[in-house]
Amino acid sequence: MSEQPQEIRREDYKEPDFIVEKVELVFDLDRDVTNVKSRLFMAANPVRGTGKGDEVFLHGEDMKLRSVTLNETRLASSDFTVDQEGLRFKAPGQNFIAELETQISPANNTRLEGLYVSQSAFCTQCEAEGFRRITYFPDRPDVMATYKVTINANKESCPVLLSNGNLIDSGDLDGGRHFAVWEDPFPKPSYLFALVAGDLACVEDSFKTMSGRDVALRIFVEHGNQDRCDYAMDSLKRSMKWDEEVYGLEYDLDLFNIVAVSDFNMGAMENKSLNVFNAKFVLARPDTATDGDYERIESIVAHEYFHNWSGNRVTCRDWFQLSLKEGLTVFRDQEFSADQRSRPVQRIKDVNALRAAQFPEDAGPLAHPVRPDSYMEINNFYTATVYEKGAELIRMMHTLLGPDGYRKGIDLYFDRHDGQAVTCDDFAKAMEDANGIDFTQLKLWYSQAGTPKLSWQGDYDADAKQYRLTISQKTDPTPGQPDKKPLHMPISIGLLGADGSDLVAKTVELTEASQEFIFDGVTEAPVLSFNRGFSAPVNITTDQPDDELVFLMGNDSDAFNRWEAGQKYATRLMLSAIATYEANGGDVDAAFADEQARVDAFIAAMRVTLTNDDLDKAFRADALVLPGEAFLSEQRKPANPEAIYQVRTALRKRIGQALSDDFANTYHQNASNAAFTPDATSAGQRALRATALGYLVASGADEFADVAVAQYGTADNMTDQMAALSVLNNLDHPGRETALADFEERFANDGVVLDKWFSLQAMSSRDDTLARIKDLMSHPAFTMRNPNKVRALIGAFAMGNPRHFHAKDGSGYAFYADRLIELDDINPQVAARLCAPLGKWAKYDADRADKMKAELNRILAKPEISRDLYEIASKSVAS
Repeated sequence: MSEQPQEIRREDYKEPDFIVEKVELVFDLDRDVTNVKSRLFMAANPVRGTGKGDEVFLHGEDMKLRSVTLNETRLASSDFTVDQEGLRFKAPGQNFIAELETQISPANNTRLEGLYVSQSAFCTQCEAEGFRRITYFPDRPDVMATYKVTINANKESCPVLLSNGNLIDSGDLDGGRHFAVWEDPFPKPSYLFALVAGDLACVEDSFKTMSGRDVALRIFVEHGNQDRCDYAMDSLKRSMKWDEEVYGLEYDLDLFNIVAVSDFNMGAMENKSLNVFNAKFVLARPDTATDGDYERIESIVAHEYFHNWSGNRVTCRDWFQLSLKEGLTVFRDQEFSADQRSRPVQRIKDVNALRAAQFPEDAGPLAHPVRPDSYMEINNFYTATVYEKGAELIRMMHTLLGPDGYRKGIDLYFDRHDGQAVTCDDFAKAMEDANGIDFTQLKLWYSQAGTPKLSWQGDYDADAKQYRLTISQKTDPTPGQPDKKPLHMPISIGLLGADGSDLVAKTVELTEASQEFIFDGVTEAPVLSFNRGFSAPVNITTDQPDDELVFLMGNDSDAFNRWEAGQKYATRLMLSAIATYEANGGDVDAAFADEQARVDAFIAAMRVTLTNDDLDKAFRADALVLPGEAFLSEQRKPANPEAIYQVRTALRKRIGQALSDDFANTYHQNASNAAFTPDATSAGQRALRATALGYLVASGADEFADVAVAQYGTADNMTDQMAALSVLNNLDHPGRETALADFEERFANDGVVLDKWFSLQAMSSRDDTLARIKDLMSHPAFTMRNPNKVRALIGAFAMGNPRHFHAKDGSGYAFYADRLIELDDINPQVAARLCAPLGKWAKYDADRADKMKAELNRILAKPEISRDLYEIASKSVAS
């Protein structure tokens, strides 16, 4: 990078000077040199008052421009200019046709943006700014046009030719080539353009819409994977049905295609009628996919389908409005998954994901609002804040308006803005207008970064039978936002009587820095259940007494808060033990010396949860899992990764020993000889059994490690095999190496499954882990050019192995920085996404912090560092 990139600011938004009404593209596909011809039917934008003689700017990067023709007159090179940003020429009139010829090299496109080659297939990724790597174009989401696409390719190597919309023509050409013509009647921004061409197998099905139309459904995969598409297809059909029933939204074309590719920067892409998926989120069979894989496939297929309305039919005016489509669609897919499975368990998963990624983001150097104010590289803002926190904002609207009011707002939003590129304010305005409500304060969630901290004080007046609850809120300063305003949020609460019943169950609206709420008719001193269902995405700073947490663990009618009470108790217990561990020079036994009564009470509460057959098995499995090392690191400053690892491991051992008989009974009672099915009930049974096995092995008894070895050898599904391999992964046990070798041999030619093998070893707590990772980089199946492989081995190490990533000698940091520097030359987008762990240096001791900053500075010193990586590294080191 020759100069520091400039920030793009939301406040500088201007409508385009010229718009494109229709696009005609012709691709002559070749791996090394693909020729692209584009015809752009352009017009001056009346809002901007532009016209003949004014400058036209078209974005373009990394391609060869062969010719520019305006209204059938080819321009001389002196009539236009080309630089690293794009193409400029003078408009020949108010309306004109621009014809451009470009050359690109898909095989050499390791960034995987624009048109590239994955295995033997051509495919595209155009969100956010990939289209400008295909041809010159006003590559911004508020330029919406219809597309007609002609694809010419070798018929033998590319028998399948796909693009958006409807196939209107196809046939053979000379020289063993053929063509297909696709036309999409719906105007769309360039980021939704897609093309796929290759030798792919197809699985077909159909769906009848609520108006009676038949929609052809097709999933394209590499040959040999046809038998791994059934669940993705079923998820698609259920998604289409759910969107009709819950939102009244019907699919609008007669064809819906999904293509699974091996090389992909993200999870999937919602291109109109041609969704392109990372293969790991399509392919599933009982012997290759875990229950977690099935759940993710279900969720992501739904997410991308739901984008057909929340993202495609109504899209973003500019990329600062990204959460307009992503926050809304994440909320929609979360609700879909909750309806398909267990609502409380889904909520736990949502909140765990939020706390694992978004809360740290809000508390660190990369903190930004749901609707950012500026960016250097838009790819860096596909973040947990935009997606997950954005979904929480939609959820709060749903809570405040109620299901009927929310639906009224959604209906108005789609009716009012169908076919438009709009803003987050437009969405909020539809909600306001449909319900006669003012969301001015609620909209601060769009513009204010940081996670609010809430405290509460409850007082009971027995004589008046009255409970007074005072709630206070505060948000800490974040980069560029030193002063924070009070936010509007719904807080769902319960007041529990001694028998566990709800004396009061209500949602209150917090709008002030401190606010009192009075509840009358409370007949006894209650126990407060606060922020039920995680009704607002906040941190709670009030420490509820241990005995109340234990009571809530066993009695709260709100399943989420029942789980939350256990998490709070375990966190408090471990943080206290960590402090004692450090004060006693790293003595694990001393860490719990003064905590035995609390440990016993916690174990007793866990036994109640474990043996309560009235509770959902999936919920019990989640409720028995201790808060993770990364979460505990966020609760302490400075964080001590080794102390956290040792204390958490020791507590798991104590629980495993104390409840050994109960866990053994649970393990055996949940064995099943039935054929594998991915339904929620069966998955919950396997999850509870896996949790029991984990604690049994953690107890340290050799016999249970042998049980895990036996389970790996006899399991008939990937879920049970991975459960066994995961608990063996941290042991010095001969069965570990035998199982790993067996797994590698069986799945040597299956890249999707082998990624599990890479990740397991990257996350092992064994002392030889980093050396093992370095060896695995030379494995024939590993390549830095494939994002899934990079995430599986390198990303899993930094994000899933705090103990070794934060090794005191800095070896984890140095290794990781080396990989980011290497990756930046191959795929800057992925390198930038993986840089965040180094940016958390402020949470650690001075020695670790200095080492992390040194590696960030080494990354910044890289010659020709990409804009993507520069933005993340520079903001991280400057915090």
